[in-house]
Amino acid sequence: MKTKKIVIGAMAAAMLSLSVCSLVPVSAAGETVQISASNETAKAGEKFTVEVTLADIPDTGVQCCNFAIEYDKSVISVDSIEEGALSKNAAANDPSASMLPIFNSWVDKKGGSSASVMWSTSLDDSTYWLKGEGVLCTITGTVAADAKAGAKSEIKIVPVSRETSDGSVTINDEIDCGYLKDSVKVSYDVKVTNGSVTVPGGDIEPGGDDKGLKGDTNCDGEVSVADATLLLQHLGNKDKYVLTDKGALNADVDGEAGLSAMDALYIQMYDAGALKEFK
Repeated sequence: MKTKKIVIGAMAAAMLSLSVCSLVPVSAAGETVQISASNETAKAGEKFTVEVTLADIPDTGVQCCNFAIEYDKSVISVDSIEEGALSKNAAANDPSASMLPIFNSWVDKKGGSSASVMWSTSLDDSTYWLKGEGVLCTITGTVAADAKAGAKSEIKIVPVSRETSDGSVTINDEIDCGYLKDSVKVSYDVKVTNGSVTVPGGDIEPGGDDKGLKGDTNCDGEVSVADATLLLQHLGNKDKYVLTDKGALNADVDGEAGLSAMDALYIQMYDAGALKEFK
């Protein structure tokens, strides 16, 4: 096992440090990693949490992952970005963590609308790399107090704006996700599914007159057990069971911001006649 550090920089004022992610040349691995942000709802002035997950990680694993997050600052502010279970589990087994933090995040808190995330291990033994799938990080923030009903901020996963290598003057245009092999960077293809934070209520489409039907997750015009089933499937696998913006707003029925199994239970109770109206 080698223990030489791969991450060689420090966090800059407006972006994360350069690392193995920015080394050249680049060799394509021909495999794709999925990076997805969740869709959440929260009322004006309330807190929200968006999960960013990694899936379809190849068996080799991920030694470094680096991306930026963009959002609408008129709708939300981001307070912090914390590592998720996927990151914590990998970092817990990395004995080099004390040399330099494995998980780094940066949030522009000076009125900006961007943030950055980097996970990078110093070890070239893939036992210590990101494997499987799970939550890489959670984004916690606050909806603007004056945000109007129906307002929405997309949570975009994008490349970090920086030089591809120190002094190159060439701006990076790819999300970094890969590993080093014989001192050569190997990059995975990355497929992104952006997330969102939506303020419930109001028109779903700008200028539209459809206010939505509470509990109608699948947007078929009625509330049934099928809506609860779709919501539970979505909570278990957001990539496979995708909700429309309208469906996500309709499904949030338990009076608490964000979608959960409790919303599905309320929909089932409503369908069974045990609940007369949603909160």
